[in-house]
Amino acid sequence: MARFFLARFAIFLGSLTAASILIFLLMDALGGDAAEILLGEDATPELLAALRAEMGLDRPAAIRYLEWVRGLVTFNLGDSFITKYDIGKELTRRLALTVPLAFVALIASALIGLPLGLIAAVKRHSFIGHVVHVISQVGIAIPTFWSGILLSLLFAVYLKVLPTGGYTRPSEDLGDAIRSLILPAAALTLVGSAVLARYARAAILDVMSEDYIRTARNLGLSQWQAILRHGIRNASIPLVTVLGLQFADLIGGAVVIESVFFLPGVGRLVIEAVSARDAIVVQSTVMVLTAFVLVLNFLTDFAYGIIDPRIRTGAPGH
Repeated sequence: MARFFLARFAIFLGSLTAASILIFLLMDALGGDAAEILLGEDATPELLAALRAEMGLDRPAAIRYLEWVRGLVTFNLGDSFITKYDIGKELTRRLALTVPLAFVALIASALIGLPLGLIAAVKRHSFIGHVVHVISQVGIAIPTFWSGILLSLLFAVYLKVLPTGGYTRPSEDLGDAIRSLILPAAALTLVGSAVLARYARAAILDVMSEDYIRTARNLGLSQWQAILRHGIRNASIPLVTVLGLQFADLIGGAVVIESVFFLPGVGRLVIEAVSARDAIVVQSTVMVLTAFVLVLNFLTDFAYGIIDPRIRTGAPGH
């Protein structure tokens, strides 16, 4: 088990390092001259040189990269070049909205999608099985931002029962805070539950073809009993991976949906930083989100090995 953990952790560290180098190089190439952005094109070379030295932009790229990584490790991300706010504090404040929103959507997606996938598999030849299968396919095809727009048109514009956007902090009014997050969470849940329903259906169908399920049926168990008693554990193995990846997808979806509903989360932070050409904010935010996704993938791999011992022992086929 220790060797399996260390191997996965080494892959995680390698991926994290490669991602940090790639993000730094891309932003260094595309970010432009922050000193010139601040002072304008008419600034004198002396002023530009002085500001570059003050911001540390005159140092070699390797030194700037190492200092940036040190800041990431200690979560001391420095200050925004443009607005001068503390990036770490601002990112923490924004993540306090984005991560819970994605987590709520994941729980709701699992509560809706997994049972629907089970029903669609067991009742695959019935009318309800076909309906669930078609709905899940349609749900996967709808982009997250489009589902947000449709929900906003229905419940905010036509029915006028929920706000079209904006955010009220729980400390100000808990009821309004919950109301402002219902539509964004629902938009993420629609897509997430469709994805989970599809994968759950496929996992259950694979299990239903196994010999031990047929043996259980021959011993007198109904199809439902055989699956619930003997099939769920094996079907859960691929679903653990899907849940981990889906949470990462929901984080990305939350970043997009925040723009639709004007939520002050990480998505708005990135858009504001891009508009202001504040490269260091974009660079650090993208890296933090990337690290979050890689951590989720690492935990998913580790959980996968715990559920299925063949993964960590290197059994054939794994």
